[in-house]
Formats: sequence, structure tokens, C-alpha cells
Amino acid sequence: MGREFTQVRKRGNRNWGKPMQAAAKIPTEFEEQIKKLGLTHESCAASETLRLWCERNKDRCYVPEWLLKHWAIVARPDL
Repeated sequence: MGREFTQVRKRGNRNWGKPMQAAAKIPTEFEEQIKKLGLTHESCAASETLRLWCERNKDRCYVPEWLLKHWAIVARPDL
């Protein structure tokens, strides 16, 4: 008779007690728009194109609060 080899399956989470890996940093759509327009943090408030984009996407995408206040744009947080 042949010897049967069985693999012992270890139970539980093998990563228990180990620190979590950092999530990959993915740019927001706002950051991608700034990069596309070639703007800096200082020049954001002066951009008419960015202001129009923020008005259209204020309820859908992340837009910094300081910029919304600067342009007096009201976003609805419940959407």
C-alpha cells in the first residue's frame, strides 16, 4: 500500500499581528484637473477654468473647502 500524503491546512489569518501595508496613493479628480491645467496651489483661485470645473463637480468630486469658500460655492454634503 502506498503512503498517502496530505497537506495540513493551517487555519486563521496568517497576517494576524503584522502591521497593515500602506494603501497606494491615488490622486483625486481635483488633483488630476490641477495637473492637467498646469496650476499650482497658489494659482488655483485665479483660474476661471478650474472654477467652472468645481461648480460642475462640487457635489460629485472632492474640492478643497478653502477654494469653495473663496469662490462662494455651496456644496451639498448629502448628495
